[in-house]
Amino acid sequence: MAPNKRNKRLGSLSNTRPPTVKSNHAKLSAKATRTLIRSHHQLLKARAQAEKAGDEARVSSIDAQINANGGLESYQTASKLGQSLERGGDSSKLLIDWIKPQLNEWDTALPKLRVLEVGALSTKNACSRTPSLDVTRIDLNSQESGILKQDFMERPLPSTDAERFNLISLSLVLNYVPDATGRGEMLKRCVKFLTSECPFSFPPTLFLVLPVACVDNSRYLTENRLLEILACLGFVMVQSKRTSKLIYQLWNHTGAVSPKPFKKEMLNPGHKRNNFAIILNKG
Repeated sequence: MAPNKRNKRLGSLSNTRPPTVKSNHAKLSAKATRTLIRSHHQLLKARAQAEKAGDEARVSSIDAQINANGGLESYQTASKLGQSLERGGDSSKLLIDWIKPQLNEWDTALPKLRVLEVGALSTKNACSRTPSLDVTRIDLNSQESGILKQDFMERPLPSTDAERFNLISLSLVLNYVPDATGRGEMLKRCVKFLTSECPFSFPPTLFLVLPVACVDNSRYLTENRLLEILACLGFVMVQSKRTSKLIYQLWNHTGAVSPKPFKKEMLNPGHKRNNFAIILNKG
């Protein structure tokens, strides 16, 4: 199959927001689910490299492999199962727990907090069921009504605070972006979509979820380097939690942006480490 615009777009963004899935829907084993997700990520990475090298034949071959594996739909199904109740649950539950103290101050006469959920897969997760939140959900391959089919990197930039968001959720999204520069651009773009308003002590906030391996087993990224990258974009981490598979973080945006480039550099040499990285270009 020849590469097309849609396939190219699939390689540019990450969309794996975990919904609540009933356990009796889990038809794949945990091992099979992990294998499918890992394979999809590896193919996307290879596709990005082939596209950068101008190897159209290689791109076409990888596209065929991705489609043979069920494409994005199959990946999203595996992601749903991977975040089902029996395999860890809905990550937005933790988000709601973390911001509950501020939400308890919310007055029903006030406008709801605006939330942008990138890579949404469900309209029934915890943040969607919270009355004080007005959730906008986007995904490259919308599977439900109520989720807008849209690439975050192509969403028009807001021109006023009324078009911006109090909170952006990137739950298992950044790791889906196939190249290190694209990940940096996504984080920079989040800043442009966050409001400068702070209703009832609620600062502009980013909810970030990544596989632990991205920061614990990478040659090019550590948790400290991730903190440095986000700090220069004006973020300060206020909450963090780890499980055996995932790292959850809540970042408040201070508005004090100090642009600084971060290149791909060796931080943790090791034969068995992965190559996950974030490149931040200045400007």
